[in-house]
Amino acid sequence: MKIFAYGIRKDEEPALKEWMEKHPNVEVDFTDELLTPETAKYAKGADAVDVYQQLDYTPETLTALHDLGINKMSLRNVGTDNIDFDTARKFDFQISNVPVYSPNAIAEHSMIQLSRLLRQTKAMDAKVAKHDLRWAPTIGREMRMQTVGVIGTGHIGRVAIKILQGFGAKVIAYDKFQNEEIAKQGLYVDSLDDLYAQADAISLYVPGVKENDRMINADAIAKMKDGVVIVNVARGNLVDTDAVIAGLDSGKVAAFAMDVYEDEVGLFNEDWSNKEFPDARIADLIDRENVLVTPHTAFYTTKAVYEMVTQSMDAALAFIEGEQPAIAVEY
Repeated sequence: MKIFAYGIRKDEEPALKEWMEKHPNVEVDFTDELLTPETAKYAKGADAVDVYQQLDYTPETLTALHDLGINKMSLRNVGTDNIDFDTARKFDFQISNVPVYSPNAIAEHSMIQLSRLLRQTKAMDAKVAKHDLRWAPTIGREMRMQTVGVIGTGHIGRVAIKILQGFGAKVIAYDKFQNEEIAKQGLYVDSLDDLYAQADAISLYVPGVKENDRMINADAIAKMKDGVVIVNVARGNLVDTDAVIAGLDSGKVAAFAMDVYEDEVGLFNEDWSNKEFPDARIADLIDRENVLVTPHTAFYTTKAVYEMVTQSMDAALAFIEGEQPAIAVEY
């Protein structure tokens, strides 16, 4: 049995090597390069591939794997919206993802960022760095005084709700697919418009499916309270970045935290310190004292990385052995 893994980072190698030691009967090879039609050839002779990337799994990529006799693909991440499922069906691909690797990692990051925005820590840190130790005008807001709207109450959203409740915040939530536990607490509002009208801060935890594309747009922002704080650690395409910038310029949006961006591929996880920065919008947002930008790192904890590698490799092996892993994607 052989598994070939793509896009393996240095921080993933310890978990992968630990898995390999526990499965000496499985041949494993890997590269730090991403899976593309050109790199598919690296997997020649493999029974399955293990992948993690933001690039699309295009018809050409899937065809290249199929031509090598490979139709088993385990993703080390949650999202499957970048897979061409028509081609996957055509070639009878078996696909898995890791839907729950560490909801806490992402939820904690989102709430840390929300707390930082409310307390204006970026502005205060900049003052202190210049030895300006005056308080005013960098005054903060208390989390317990806020009504926080949580959009999406899956695994991550529910952890975020618990964190917010620990702070004493009033939580309201919206999800097309309501969770019984959250419903029992009476947290759901009837519509997004209701949430927009009531929330002092809004945090997103929904998938980047087509129906959610740019759900935070100019019309949505117009329905929000003046001075709203917006946090997006979910998917970049959920937010119309230009609309948020306009909201920041007008003051309608008091602050914004983003860990994901619709055009992040080729931008995030790169060192631009001695190069010309290629994205004027992100450069503008980074420079603002009321905006926090992180480069898709909400997930990035030792626990999450271990689970992503281990669960995906376990699923790949299950596919090879003719079993259906619990994390197989139904499509």
